[in-house]
Amino acid sequence: MENLRGIGLMVLAMAGFALEDALIKLAAGGLGLGLAVAVFGLGGTAVFAALTLAAGQPVLSPHMLTRLTGLRALFEITGRVGYFLAITQASLSSASVILQATPLVVTLGAVLFMDETVGWRRWGAMAVGFAGVLIVLRPGLEGFTAASLFAVIGMVGFAGRDLATRAAPVALSNLQLAFLGFAVLIPTGLGLSLFDEAHRWPDPGQAGVLGGAVLAGCGAYYALTAAMRLGEVSVVAPFRYTRLVFALALAAALFGETPDGPMLLGAALIVASGIYILIRGRRSGSSSAPRAENANG
Repeated sequence: MENLRGIGLMVLAMAGFALEDALIKLAAGGLGLGLAVAVFGLGGTAVFAALTLAAGQPVLSPHMLTRLTGLRALFEITGRVGYFLAITQASLSSASVILQATPLVVTLGAVLFMDETVGWRRWGAMAVGFAGVLIVLRPGLEGFTAASLFAVIGMVGFAGRDLATRAAPVALSNLQLAFLGFAVLIPTGLGLSLFDEAHRWPDPGQAGVLGGAVLAGCGAYYALTAAMRLGEVSVVAPFRYTRLVFALALAAALFGETPDGPMLLGAALIVASGIYILIRGRRSGSSSAPRAENANG
């Protein structure tokens, strides 16, 4: 029963993250990406500041000033900005597909920088997954879109953030890390707004869309946390890939996007390799997965 509840919460979390992405794309279209990022960061900061205080924890901590925490913040900015640029400049469908390769990069990073080992089967699965990314990108072919490379930058940023989260000071709670992750988006967004064509505060409609994105993202974060703590990781975690189903559905409904054959093939390879690496890693006792609460953008 706990596994079923965990699966339900994981699917709900992925729906929330997909909705957050779609709402950000909608808001940035009329507002400008920089201000959308700043307002999104402000909303998330306020939510997690309140939750941190409600949990009896300090919002600010000296442990936030460590070099590793700063590195995590830099990766957070890279991941968020890269991915938001991808979904606003390219299609939500392709960016969402590429994002699913983040666990593959996390596994590769754990091998390269954290002295973890993987067998030839997982090396092969990573190769298959990265081949799927290339199929989606189609470099040198007619369907190639340069803006899709922003999704690769975002994916690498999120993977670096997840690896840095694993090594972050244990004195920092997940709520404090989430607060910090949203807080760094405020100055980042304001800086980006200098390059936006639009320089205006959101009207009530745009504010509502951004508010919805904040609520969807924060709700998804909590559902993800509960899912990973409630059910068995090997059973619940593979359902994180349902995010792609929701993303493709929202992309079709809101933006008229239709994934073509190569994109679907690439998505299948990425998801299949990611699930295999996850299951194989659990069987071999690998710890290459990041803290579950911070595994998604």
